[in-house]
Amino acid sequence: MAARDQGPLTRLRYPDGHVGWLVTGHELARQVLADPRFSARSELKRVPVTRPGTDPFYGSPALPGWLVDMDAPHHTRLRRRLMGWFTARRTRALTPRVERIVEERLDAMAALGEHADLIEQFALPVPSLVICELLGVPYAERAGFQRNSAILFELDATAEQASTAMEELDAFLTELAGHRRRSPGDDLLSELAQGGELSTAEIAGVGALLLSAGHETTAGSLGLGVFALLSHPDQLARLTADPSLAAGAVEELLRYLTIFHFGVPRSPLEDIEIAGRLLRAGESVTVSLSAANRDPARFEDPDRLDVTRSASGHLAFGHGAHQCIGQHLARTEMRIAFPALFARFPGLRLAVPPSRVPLGEDMGFYGVHALPVAW
Repeated sequence: MAARDQGPLTRLRYPDGHVGWLVTGHELARQVLADPRFSARSELKRVPVTRPGTDPFYGSPALPGWLVDMDAPHHTRLRRRLMGWFTARRTRALTPRVERIVEERLDAMAALGEHADLIEQFALPVPSLVICELLGVPYAERAGFQRNSAILFELDATAEQASTAMEELDAFLTELAGHRRRSPGDDLLSELAQGGELSTAEIAGVGALLLSAGHETTAGSLGLGVFALLSHPDQLARLTADPSLAAGAVEELLRYLTIFHFGVPRSPLEDIEIAGRLLRAGESVTVSLSAANRDPARFEDPDRLDVTRSASGHLAFGHGAHQCIGQHLARTEMRIAFPALFARFPGLRLAVPPSRVPLGEDMGFYGVHALPVAW
């Protein structure tokens, strides 16, 4: 990309006129994300594109439970409370259930005949069902939370629309948290509600964060991943010929299709010198994960999709204290979903020309809005 040609750290003018910094180099991105002197607090955040929907939230203290907008110790307290539900061991125990959900969605697709929208029928329902079961959220309520989640991630959503969506999502999770206090189940919200360590507002906030991000991000990765593989038949042929490549292919797809396409916002809490430049306290820093994941200094021929590549060390899930808490779950869903999909439908193909696939360039998380396929 052009900015990286100028070095791993360049100046960036934000929509409000503030001049901050853009990080594009892989090693420098890791350094910034791992350095606690770079704050993730929402009071200091700016986005590098015009996005009115963030106005009610950025520039103000984090909403209760929204640990992605907090620094230690508040972030640490909440994250530690959640970590036990997202370990690699816990995720392995969920594998049989994820496999059943994937098979059920494939059965539903097959029942439609020979055409389907892969997003509507597969990429969105799979992670939605999984995160709903994990949290203890009724999947029957999906229309409401999916609508409000989508509004929160739309670039052209107004401040009023985003505020209303957040209020509705919070009200839904607050009511559910209260119900879980009175009648607990075997789920994350019930455990939080019974633990007594978090307030109802924090439980609702954590639930809203995990529910919205937990299905939007994985759905985007699944949809984009299928689109990429169908657009690279040589890579799809390698993957289907050798299912043992699935785990590595998932890592390569995560690297190649990094869905946080507008980067991760940070701000130095003090003057910091990095890469020979002085970053002043309070300046905005955008860490471009997509650029870092295509840094030729880290990945050879980075603009080429190669399912046999070792993509370890990619930053699709971030890095440091704020690295995505649900990364093991997302990986598990993708490692199961891709091979199962292509095994069930070996003749799967795009039902429209690639140029007619509606890409999610208008969303905070990159993806595809619809993916018409045939088999």
